[in-house]
Amino acid sequence: MKITEKKCDEFIEILASKSPAPGGGGASALVAAIGVALGNMVGSLTIGKKKYIEVEKEIVALKIKSNRLQNELLELVDLDAAVFEPLSKAYGLPKETVEDKQAKSVIMEEALKNASSVPLEIMRKSCEAILIQAEFAAKGSAIALSDAGVGVIFCKAALQGASLNVYINTEAMQDRAYAENINNETDGMVEQYCKLADETFEYVLNRIREK
Repeated sequence: MKITEKKCDEFIEILASKSPAPGGGGASALVAAIGVALGNMVGSLTIGKKKYIEVEKEIVALKIKSNRLQNELLELVDLDAAVFEPLSKAYGLPKETVEDKQAKSVIMEEALKNASSVPLEIMRKSCEAILIQAEFAAKGSAIALSDAGVGVIFCKAALQGASLNVYINTEAMQDRAYAENINNETDGMVEQYCKLADETFEYVLNRIREK
């Protein structure tokens, strides 16, 4: 059974256990999916309302993007667990002899690169989600404005959470050029999109408190 097919309480129980997966990466993907869904709800409550007829086509397009993102992020919950398992096993490989150490080093390097690839993709999806949330907040129904704010903060949390999973893997890589290339992309996404998420949240907060 896929992790995402488990009940909420079962997922939380596994997350709190000694099981190495799901962990921070899978949790970040799930949080991002929930954040996207909150924005998607804003869109659902906007479509069909005369007050928002001028932006309806844009909202429909945003909902199509949101539906795709929700599904992709849920897939990444399970994929993150799948790519982490080989890394978890690699840490336990023997290192008594020179040959053992060399073999472990090769296996570890490949496992680290694979393990960093999924949280990096979670980050990319979270960035896309933050852009969508900003549009839902600006154009969507005012009665669901708070949901857009919650959604964008969830996506920001997912972005930051996934970044830690990237950094912890790149820190252990021997291929420093490869690691720094990933780190640079990660740094850029955190800097740009956390700022946009904060700006969107402040926009939502100010609009709500002005009422």
